[in-house]
Amino acid sequence: MMIAQPLVLASDNAGKLREFHELLVPLGYTVRPQSEYAVPEVEENGLTFVENALLKAREACRASGLPSLADDSGLEVDALQGAPGIHSARYAGEPKSDEANNRKLLEALAAVAEGERSARYWCVLVYLRHAEDPVPLIVQRSWEGEILAHPRGDGGFGYDPLFWVPECGMSAAELSAEEKNRLSHRGRAMRELVERLAP
Repeated sequence: MMIAQPLVLASDNAGKLREFHELLVPLGYTVRPQSEYAVPEVEENGLTFVENALLKAREACRASGLPSLADDSGLEVDALQGAPGIHSARYAGEPKSDEANNRKLLEALAAVAEGERSARYWCVLVYLRHAEDPVPLIVQRSWEGEILAHPRGDGGFGYDPLFWVPECGMSAAELSAEEKNRLSHRGRAMRELVERLAP
């Protein structure tokens, strides 16, 4: 019988832990939250999603002595020169609030016409075998859409009620969980990660 390889997720988000666990268990991994290894909170002071994911993954490796996986994601709006970008989670400041972030985004786009509100979600996943791994496995995937003038739907989280998915004719917050996982930046990134980790 194969012994499962522990893999530390550089997060304590229960939803992310469940998603990664379901995908990676069949490949022989058991996914553990960083809190089990007293991984300290990392200051995400990188300038890109890749840098921030690397910072988190490296700290999880260093503290646990095990392989680790980290993700960093956010929303990029063309009319705002890429904002909120790496600041997506705290766009409106502390404490983190989806409602406040959405309100700030709508205010920032108030003068931008419909049809000129192109945007995309980004997800970057970083897998490190050990803290000094010179060749991290990095997967980046995006999800193209537009920003609505008013929120629609009550599913999802973050900017989903404002993120219009043209191919579906609805917002990300109106999609079923299955459809969102099939189309989304994170769903696509996770599937590629699984392909690349598969023996």
